[in-house]
Amino acid sequence: MDPFEIEFIGENRIVSIIPNFSHDKIYLICGEFGPFRAGLPMNVPLWLAVMLKQKQKCRIVPPDWMDMEVLENIKEEEKRSRFFTKMPHEHYMVEAKLLLGAAAEDIPRASEVKTIIKDIWDIRMSKLRTSMDALMKSGGSYGRLDHLTMMEINSVKPLLPQAMDELHKIKMMTRTSASATLNNSTFTQSGSSQNI
Repeated sequence: MDPFEIEFIGENRIVSIIPNFSHDKIYLICGEFGPFRAGLPMNVPLWLAVMLKQKQKCRIVPPDWMDMEVLENIKEEEKRSRFFTKMPHEHYMVEAKLLLGAAAEDIPRASEVKTIIKDIWDIRMSKLRTSMDALMKSGGSYGRLDHLTMMEINSVKPLLPQAMDELHKIKMMTRTSASATLNNSTFTQSGSSQNI
């Protein structure tokens, strides 16, 4: 899966908006939404919220996890733990990117929120690189990494399978070389014992 497919999946996350227009229900492939009443909060998919915001038809209500205090707690927990901590949801980066891009004025302290989300991402990427490095150095063939999001997994996808393949080839070459050395040694020993 590439980042665009992950973003497409993440765009279906339900968010809350406050429309500034009234309209009957709308029927979409992904479900029905509405009726829209000006000033009354309602839930819609993220992609629809962004589209309505771009047309200046709504205000987007930031999700609870986009609060600075919540994000500070997530960041501190991520720093303290040597394991990956559970994120607010699977597509937090997609949601943050779209909301901060289209509706920054609707999010309190948007620039600080953006910075701390980037900090959390950087901490998690550093942990992921360290985990991959430890896996490679240990010669392991698999690893368990809980609480990674699709976007985080996708960020190492180009590197990890190729690195694991190369590690496997090196192991196989080492085994073949050791086996050939052992066979030559046995042949030499058995040949010399016949000459005695």
